[in-house]
Amino acid sequence: MGSKPDERVPLILDCDPGHDDAVAILLAAADPAAELLAVTAVAGNQTVDKTSYNARRVLTLAGRKDVPVAAGFAGPLVGELATAEEVHGSTGLDGADLPEPALELDSRHGVDLIIETVLGASRPVVLVPTAPLTNVAVALRKEPRLKGRIARIVWMGGAAGEGNVTPAAEFNAFVDPEAAAMVFSAGIPLTMVGLDVTHQALLEEVDIAWIRALGAPVGTAVADLLDFYRGFHRRRYAFSGFPLHDACAVAEALRPGLVRTLPMAVEVETAGRWTRGRTVCDRWGVWEREPNVQVGVSIDRAAFMAYLRQILARYRRA
Repeated sequence: MGSKPDERVPLILDCDPGHDDAVAILLAAADPAAELLAVTAVAGNQTVDKTSYNARRVLTLAGRKDVPVAAGFAGPLVGELATAEEVHGSTGLDGADLPEPALELDSRHGVDLIIETVLGASRPVVLVPTAPLTNVAVALRKEPRLKGRIARIVWMGGAAGEGNVTPAAEFNAFVDPEAAAMVFSAGIPLTMVGLDVTHQALLEEVDIAWIRALGAPVGTAVADLLDFYRGFHRRRYAFSGFPLHDACAVAEALRPGLVRTLPMAVEVETAGRWTRGRTVCDRWGVWEREPNVQVGVSIDRAAFMAYLRQILARYRRA
C-alpha cells in the first residue's frame, strides 16, 4: 500500500543524468512517499540537451509520463562548462539501451518550472538538486518568495574531507561554485549529502546481480548502466564497489535521518588556485558563526541498501 496523498513529500528533482541521477529519478518516481512534481535538467555530467533528453528517457523507463521535464542552464554562472564524459560516456548514460522519450520537453525554462511548481504547490516543497546548483541559484535570485515555500534543499554535492574532480573539490560544487555559494547563503534549510557520505554506501557486484534479476525493462537497463558506471570507479579508485551518489540524496529526502548530519558553517571557495569549488566546512566552530548547512558525515549503509532494493523492487516484472 502506498502513502496517502497528503502524507507524500512534494519533490522537485534538479539533475544532470548521469548514471547515478538515473537511479535517483527511478527512486523518486516509484517511492510512494514521494509526490514527484517536476524534473529539471542542467548542464553538468553532460550538456543540457543530453541531460534533459536523458531525464525524459529515464522517466519513460519508469512509466512516468505525467512528470514535466524542463531544460535549464547550459553552463555555469561563471566560466566554461566542465562535464564528466569520462565517467558517464558521450551520451551521459552510456551502457544501456534506454527507450526514446514518451514525453515532450516542457516549453518553460527549468528555472521557471521550478518557480511555478514551488509557488503552485499546496505545501512547501523539498528540492533535491543532484547536479551543479545553477538552476537553483537563479531561481532563488529571480523569485524571492521561494524562500518561504521550500521546506528543505537536499543537495548531492560538496564534501567536508575530500574531492573527486580535484583533490579539493567535488564535481557538482566545482562546476558552478558561484551558484553553490548563492544557495548556501540563501537562508533555506540545506542538507549537504557529499562524498563523505556517498563513499560509505558503495554497491558491489552482488547488488548489480540483484537488480538484473528484477528483469526487463528496468532491472536490465539499470544493471547495464551500473556495469558501465562501475568501470570508471575501478580505474580511478581502490574501492571494491562504487557509489550511487545521487540516490543517497533522494533517500535522505524521503527517509529523513538516513544520513547523519552535523550543523556547520560552510563557505564555498570560488577563487582559490587549487581549491576552487571546495566546500569549506567549519566542524569545530573556528569561525564562531551560526551554522548554515546540515553537513552529512555518515550514512546507514544497510538501511540505504534496504531502501534501494525496496523501491527498485516495485519495478519488478513477472
